[in-house]
Amino acid sequence: MLDRTDTRVQTTLKTGWKLLGTIRPRSVGEIPAGQNWALGCETLCRDYIYWDTYKDYVVPLGIRTIRLQGGWAKTEKVQGVYDFAWLDYVIDDALSKGLEIWLETDYGNPIYEGAGTADLGAGFPTSEVGLAAWDRWVEALATRNRDKVKKWAMWNEPDIGASKTPRMIAEFNMRTAEIIKRVIPDARIGALSLARIDPKYLDACLKVIAEAGRLDLFEWVIYHGYTKNPDDAYANVEKMKEVVAKYEPRLKMWQGENGCPSERATKFALSGHDWSELTQAKWNTRRMLGDLGHDSISSVFTICDFDHTGREINRKGLLKINHKRSLAKVKMAYYAVQNVVSIFDNNLVRQKDCSCTIHCEQPITWFAYRNETIGSDVLVFWNGATFPRDDNHTLPATITVEGGEYSDPVWVDLISGRIHEIPEDCKALAGGKMILERIPTYDSPVVIADRNLVLK
Repeated sequence: MLDRTDTRVQTTLKTGWKLLGTIRPRSVGEIPAGQNWALGCETLCRDYIYWDTYKDYVVPLGIRTIRLQGGWAKTEKVQGVYDFAWLDYVIDDALSKGLEIWLETDYGNPIYEGAGTADLGAGFPTSEVGLAAWDRWVEALATRNRDKVKKWAMWNEPDIGASKTPRMIAEFNMRTAEIIKRVIPDARIGALSLARIDPKYLDACLKVIAEAGRLDLFEWVIYHGYTKNPDDAYANVEKMKEVVAKYEPRLKMWQGENGCPSERATKFALSGHDWSELTQAKWNTRRMLGDLGHDSISSVFTICDFDHTGREINRKGLLKINHKRSLAKVKMAYYAVQNVVSIFDNNLVRQKDCSCTIHCEQPITWFAYRNETIGSDVLVFWNGATFPRDDNHTLPATITVEGGEYSDPVWVDLISGRIHEIPEDCKALAGGKMILERIPTYDSPVVIADRNLVLK
């Protein structure tokens, strides 16, 4: 069902400018390693969705790192007997496709008293028996994957559901990470995986790890945190970065789970709002590029809708399902994420000191980048004043960039991937200064870049 034509996404957005072409998607094998992106392939551990339902759509999306969950309860159904066949199948197939695994250690296991359940929010093991069984499973999981998995994450969202204090979470993180490091000394581990974007809560967790002298176990600090307007998250993200730097500047930030439904939901994050495929695509691209602009690795949640047994289908997927083994369609957000990934690879370096002003009726969020290889700049911007709207109303802006490397700038819509020529009477390039007038802006990311960078 993957549409590879130039008209794969059609919206009501109109510029009146000449259409030059459409972004050419790049699959995983065409993009250099070391991306800023990760892709959610979660809930396989609870059979809410199946790898075979969507596996053929992962590589064409272009994101190399995929998030999987270890699934203790699915692996150990009889005490002391591990059956990793289901996880081996997924990991081996993903590796054969050129993907990289980011493996999360969760959830609990009801066959042990005090070991929690397989449900999100049920809480990690607390009993002596449960913790000992957890330790054995983590060691078995790491041993099984020592040559396959180098990126690891801790228990998902331990700060929701069953009550856990920051100390309990920190100590459980250290306990788990120490086992993984003992088995895989060069493992790269993300700490905490907190549901919230709360600087004080993060501080309380990191303080415990710092006092134990075990910050060396971790490479990343992982957080989630859903906001109706994706731009609203970053005030707290910046404060969280300050907290992390206080304890260990070496640690990097990783937004580990964020996505938006493509329709109204009654449960789960961002429920109770009339989302659409268009607003989902806007939300996801704003989150990705906001994360990139704030120096956080960005994870897209999730590749495919999943049927949360006993609740409802979670429609945050880039692919829509009829049911667990049947896809209904490829959503607009899939192609929009594909467009972002195709342009924003590791050849782009953020220009933190870029001299740029954008004058518009509403405040505009923007970030500047430079492709050092070819000496060409990229500017991305959107109206971040509100949550994404289900229309494509634009406002004109005047953009001034001094010292940038632009010789033949074009205007690119990241939702549709369409590349438009900027009329001559709207642009002035002289003396290292670019002035663009009457440039359409809206509540979704738009790129200004040289033609040869985006039109291939």
